[in-house]
Amino acid sequence: MLNLSRMNRFWRVPVGNFWRQNLQRSPLTEVEDSISLRLLVLALVILGIGATDIAAETSFSFWALPLSVLGAIWSYYRRRDANVAVKFCIAIGMLMALGSFFGRLVGELNDTRLGLAELLIQLQVLHSFDTPRRKNLGYSIVIGLILLGVAATLSQTLAFAPVLLLFLAIALPTLVLDYRSRLGLQPLKTQKEKFNQKNSLNFKFLTLTFLLIVSLGLAIFAVLPRFPGYQLRNFPVSSAIQLKGNFTGRSIINPGYVRQGSGNNQGSGTGQDQNGQPGKVDNNFYYGFNSQINQNLRGEMKPKVVMRVRSQAEGFWRVLGFDRYTGKGWEVSRNEDVTTLKRSPWSYQIYLNPPLTTAKTQEIVQTYTVVADLPNLIPAMAYPKEIYFPTPMVAVDTENGLRSPVELSEGLTYTVISEVPYRDRTLLGQASTNYPQQIKKHYLQIPPEIAEKVRQRTEEILTNYSQERVTKSSKRLDSPYEKALYLAQYLKQRYSVPQNPLDLPYLEEKDDLVEAFLFKYNGGYPDHFSTVLTVMLRSIGIPARLVAGFSPGEFNPFTGLYVVRNTDAYVMTEVFFPKYGWFAFDPIPNHPLIPPSVEDTQTFSVLRQLWHWVAGWLPSPVTGLLNNVFETIFRWVIRAIAWFLALFSQGWFGILTGLILATTAAFFGWLAWGQWREWRNRRWLKKLPAMESLYQQMLQWTTQKGLGKHPAQTPLEYAKGSYQHHAPATAEVIDEISQAYVGWRYGGHTPNLKRLRQRWQGIKKAGKADK
Repeated sequence: MLNLSRMNRFWRVPVGNFWRQNLQRSPLTEVEDSISLRLLVLALVILGIGATDIAAETSFSFWALPLSVLGAIWSYYRRRDANVAVKFCIAIGMLMALGSFFGRLVGELNDTRLGLAELLIQLQVLHSFDTPRRKNLGYSIVIGLILLGVAATLSQTLAFAPVLLLFLAIALPTLVLDYRSRLGLQPLKTQKEKFNQKNSLNFKFLTLTFLLIVSLGLAIFAVLPRFPGYQLRNFPVSSAIQLKGNFTGRSIINPGYVRQGSGNNQGSGTGQDQNGQPGKVDNNFYYGFNSQINQNLRGEMKPKVVMRVRSQAEGFWRVLGFDRYTGKGWEVSRNEDVTTLKRSPWSYQIYLNPPLTTAKTQEIVQTYTVVADLPNLIPAMAYPKEIYFPTPMVAVDTENGLRSPVELSEGLTYTVISEVPYRDRTLLGQASTNYPQQIKKHYLQIPPEIAEKVRQRTEEILTNYSQERVTKSSKRLDSPYEKALYLAQYLKQRYSVPQNPLDLPYLEEKDDLVEAFLFKYNGGYPDHFSTVLTVMLRSIGIPARLVAGFSPGEFNPFTGLYVVRNTDAYVMTEVFFPKYGWFAFDPIPNHPLIPPSVEDTQTFSVLRQLWHWVAGWLPSPVTGLLNNVFETIFRWVIRAIAWFLALFSQGWFGILTGLILATTAAFFGWLAWGQWREWRNRRWLKKLPAMESLYQQMLQWTTQKGLGKHPAQTPLEYAKGSYQHHAPATAEVIDEISQAYVGWRYGGHTPNLKRLRQRWQGIKKAGKADK
């Protein structure tokens, strides 16, 4: 009976009601009622989603933004309810989103940033339907920040910059409101009242904080050292591309080379189309990206961006090499001799043959994003050793050019690791002239009709230089390197480029481009200069070839990317040096004689590039003046540092002198720091209202005496306690100033500033007299 009665009492206990009451009561302790905080958090989330869309050029916002707004409205009106059914639906939705992510992850093994961003957006949309508490809003703030960080890694243009600034502008008041909510303070007001600003947003403070953060961020970005990155060996690559059919790598697809119904994609080689009319350069595609190029074409391209490149060093984005001169152009004579390389199905990495060189090399990582369609030739810096590409295989030709099974379409991303050799002029000048037979067979070819004439002209140029050297102190042309360097410089200075792209007449069928350039027209188009240099070097027994590619392009210091246009494509000459490999020379006027390559130090490359970018907007005289000023300052600073360090190697006297100088410099630095702080304090006091300034001066004076005001004390509490630590006369003045300050600050009473200042000055003078 006893057990039965106990069971009856247990069943009569309102367990269900107790559970429901606690379930409804538990969130009430932290329910966030602030509409302004909720709106700001929603704005941060929307900006994070929008930033991801802008950076990745996707369209998540079309469904995510309206659902986020709807979820924010729902969660506000249902913030005091249990919403158990909704929570179950949210949990199911999150599991479905996670399953979709893992399914997508299989196809994006190498770059999961976009997949993770999409998963985070889906989770945030679901989470927005259940944000009753302040800490739930805190999770949303963090999600918005993470999405902005993902967008920063994906962004390649300045379109991301306004979003970043707007996010910062909204984040500052959001953090203020969130912090006040954590402390349980009253909601802030937005109106500006003269004596009630304590309970309202300080827009002036927020604006100054915003400007300070932006300024510090730009300064840090400019001077931050750029050490070699990509240490994790996980590089950006597009989604996998499936191939149909067999890929041999022998065909090159360049849509710009199809001329008026000619579908062989190679050009006629005469500069004329099938109707006998002069051939023209395509408006969009560079003619040089093909197994045969025809330099008898005329015209010019319309500029458009084709690539964005992120690279550890500035360089020439090499595309294709040519070994056989045809009289009016070039061709790849061994186009059938192509090697195909396959990658593992579990990785995008493909290993290439390492460079055969004894020179010092530097590993350079480059990531390319194609903006406009390009041929199936893969741009890369010289001597690539690894490539991360979305197709199952790539091909490598005999000129070390990379070929893709498909055209490089818009949006394609891939990464290349090159082992680039350093260019040591001394070592290359000492290189042997004992060339391998295979090199001489393919890279000394010249049409016999012009061989002797070009050789005589080349030797005449070199002989004239040797005769001039008798009267001038100049470097001797006793090596292939110095000869190539001088001939490239000679072509730059003695031959010209026509102003109008159509001024130069078309070559007839029996004409030779090099012969016409040297002996008939005294110049030609930019690419003609490289052809002439290559043939001239071959005529005197120096192996050379023509190489086509892109110049580095325009560096954007804010994105860290090189913006490459179709008009940046051109050809230049590569010369072979036994044991060291191929090195390029650029004879085109207004181009650097030596193309960009690796340097010993790239630590502050962004700062250097930023200055080049700024200098490009300034007039030449101003740029020259600033360059001279900065160079002079830098030179003297380096000399001073070197002289100071040299003191410590001059025995005890030098060490003692160095220590004295260091101590003296530290003393004057300390004095300057003190004076600057004092000046800044005086400037701050002048900006304050008169009563506030006098009160702050009093607090600073008492602090110097070792009896400062504790932050927890009110002004009146401090004035009352001053009678225990100061002389009665001093304590009376402190009490009077404190009373006047409280009346002015909180009661709106006008103080008698003249009398207060007189009494304050009297106390200060009495303090000095006591000393």
